[in-house]
Amino acid sequence: MNMSVIGSAGAATPEERALRDLYLLHGPALYSYVLRMLSGDTHRTEDVVQETLLRCWNKQNLVDDEEMSVRPWMFRVARNLVIDAHRARAKRPQEVGGATWVSELGVEADHVDRMLSSMVVQDALQTLTPAHREVLRATFFAGHSTQQAASALGVPQGTVKSRVYYALRSLRTALEGQGVR
Repeated sequence: MNMSVIGSAGAATPEERALRDLYLLHGPALYSYVLRMLSGDTHRTEDVVQETLLRCWNKQNLVDDEEMSVRPWMFRVARNLVIDAHRARAKRPQEVGGATWVSELGVEADHVDRMLSSMVVQDALQTLTPAHREVLRATFFAGHSTQQAASALGVPQGTVKSRVYYALRSLRTALEGQGVR
C-alpha cells in the first residue's frame, strides 16, 4: 500500500510539498509567536499551529507570491484563533468548586447543624468503654500524639494505637446505629 503524509517529502502533489515547505519555513516562528500568546501552553500552541496550517491548506494559500505574503496571513489567522478560543472560554459560565458553592452563593453554614452533629457524636461516645473514650480524648480531642497520650495515660504506645483503632471502629458502628453514614 502506498501512503503519503500531507507535507511529507514523498508527497504526491505539489500542494502537499508546498505545505511542507511552508511549515519548514514559517512553522518555528509561528509556534514561538503562538506560544508567547498562550503563556507557554504547548498543547494549545500545537493545536493553533495545526489549525492555522489546515486553514492555509483549505484556502490553497500555500505559496508566497508578489501580491500577498503568506507569513503575515498565517500569523493573523493564528492570532484570531487564539482570540476566538479566549472569547469562547470567557463566554462560558464560571465553574464552581464542589465544596465552595454554598459559600459563593452567600449562604452561611448553620450553627444548629454543627450543634446537632456534636450531640450525635457525644451520644455515640457514651456507648464506648471508658478506656476507649479516654484514649480518644487524649489523642483526638486533646491533639496529642500517640507517644504523648501513652505518657499521660500510663500505658505503652502500642496499647494507645490499638485502643484508638478499636475505639474508632466502635464509634463508627455506634454512629451507623444512629443513622449517620
